[in-house]
Amino acid sequence: MKVILTTDVPKLGKQGDVVQVSDGYARNFLLPRNMAIEASASRLQELEQKHRQLEKKKKKEEQTAQMVKEQIDGQTVVVKARCGESGKLFGAVTSKEIADAIKTRYKVDIDKKRIEIKEPIKQLGEYPVRIRLHQKAIADVKVRVDEE
Repeated sequence: MKVILTTDVPKLGKQGDVVQVSDGYARNFLLPRNMAIEASASRLQELEQKHRQLEKKKKKEEQTAQMVKEQIDGQTVVVKARCGESGKLFGAVTSKEIADAIKTRYKVDIDKKRIEIKEPIKQLGEYPVRIRLHQKAIADVKVRVDEE
């Protein structure tokens, strides 16, 4: 019997996969637990349509990420922070502050979780920061920390 998996099933497949299983396994285990649905022609067409929509969505996200990368890659972002006399900051510059600075300067919304800081920024100066916009779009920017 051919079934379409509605959830990930260990040692069988991932959600959306069409797999061939024995009739008993499908009727007694997969179907009652809503882990799969029977693969009919109409359901296979629905699955193909969902795959096409997902591909379009992924392509659009990638194109948007590439546009953002072209806009901010190699740029310098200025973050103002309070510091002592020796140039040491009170606290540290966080990825949220960097995301806010990018948003105000370039009008681009970036999730703070996508910003990778190698070591905590605790002094004035310039620091390299990597931003993972997408799997294929990674932007490198410099963060300059100035005194407030």
